[in-house]
Amino acid sequence: MRTLALIATLCACGDSGAKTDAQIDAPLVSCTPSPGTKVNWRLLAKTDGPAMIVVSPPNDARLFVVEQQGRIRIVGDNQLSVPFLDLTDQIACCGEQGLLGLAFDPLYATNGQFYVFYTTANGNVLARYHVSANDPNKADAQSGVVLFDIPDFASNHNAGMLEFGPDGDLYITTGDGGGGGDPHLNGQNPKALLAKMLRIDVRQEASPLHYSIPADNPFADGTNGAPEVYHYGFRNPWRWAFDKKTGDLWIGDVGQDAIEELDLIPAGAPAGQNFGWSLYEADACYNNGNGNGTCSPAGITMPQFQAPHSDGWCAIIGGDVYRGACYPDLAGTYFYSDYCKAVLYEATTSGGGAITVSTPSGVTYTEGTDSHDGQPPAPASIHAAAGGEMYMTTVQCCGSTTQGGIYRLEAAP
Repeated sequence: MRTLALIATLCACGDSGAKTDAQIDAPLVSCTPSPGTKVNWRLLAKTDGPAMIVVSPPNDARLFVVEQQGRIRIVGDNQLSVPFLDLTDQIACCGEQGLLGLAFDPLYATNGQFYVFYTTANGNVLARYHVSANDPNKADAQSGVVLFDIPDFASNHNAGMLEFGPDGDLYITTGDGGGGGDPHLNGQNPKALLAKMLRIDVRQEASPLHYSIPADNPFADGTNGAPEVYHYGFRNPWRWAFDKKTGDLWIGDVGQDAIEELDLIPAGAPAGQNFGWSLYEADACYNNGNGNGTCSPAGITMPQFQAPHSDGWCAIIGGDVYRGACYPDLAGTYFYSDYCKAVLYEATTSGGGAITVSTPSGVTYTEGTDSHDGQPPAPASIHAAAGGEMYMTTVQCCGSTTQGGIYRLEAAP
């Protein structure tokens, strides 16, 4: 059985060389718009262990990187701050476990709230924290409130991506719980919180919850499915993103033994879509019968792109659509990759959910003064920060299996 390969030897820890908060230089990308579509990934900093994802608060110049072992740091001047938040004593790590997701509230500038997703020995946790009242570069570690803790029977397939949608609601993805082949049949069970995209309203609380259920969630009344469920039938939707201009939703769902898939949900598409797992792996019948239903494409949302493991794929790394100001020729391009193949892919849509996929030529990456052909190995995410510039994080960096990397996308003619 194959799993998303954030493999064990990745958990080296330590803070040597970290800067103090007063020394952090915010990496606001100041640029003159440049033409060209030839991509280079430039190393900004290394992390202690795998780097999971880079995000920013809305309209904030700072970059925050999530480290798998449980720390969130601010990236500046090619180094990292002392931890903004350290959850290493609360999480289970590593392999596919750890601190996996981070999302800042759209009103973070005024309410100071942000959300994290992490794993424990037997659960997947969504929690809310606040920034410190006295230091904008520190979170209040005592402010944590658990919104939910989903019981999980295995260490793999945890998903963990968080993002606020155009509607202001918080979206969360969960994996099927692990093992192989969806042994608990969570994918096709709308009442299970595993193998789902969840959607909650964190702007108002509905006691005893610390959130409320949007009225237009497909199972909002809880009768035929869990109220939090928005879409279902996923195996391990590890990385996904909303197009910040159009509202389209791009999802990379990690496959089982044979096929990786990319799904696109156009803005305005109905909720409650079924993406097939584990009845289907991509568009191939997988777990027919056995309490899981019978393979039929009726009612299944099939992927817009799929790639076989026979072509070197093993775990799709869903990405993001470039909407930055520095490289206008890349506007509207969705970038994604694969953990094993480590080749950059581009996709564009002409509307209605149809996409065109290509592999750009001449891709390079730069580490210090060294330039290399291709993209960095072992990617964990491709995601935009505030302002739309694009960043790649990696599980390994610079020839080391104990450090991750943070790379910024550049383009040239």
